Amino acid sequence: MSFLRRNRAAVILLLIGLIFVAVGVWRGEVETVFRKAVTICMECIGLG
Repeated sequence: MSFLRRNRAAVILLLIGLIFVAVGVWRGEVETVFRKAVTICMECIGLG
């Protein structure tokens, strides 16, 4: 428990980050981000 007391701010920020990731997955943004990443990667390689 002393670890949580010393790093309370870090734990809170980690939980907030996890909540934001979960909301993004719930909203279906994973597919959008993946599609954009593939497009950028193909442009860099020169295939797209």
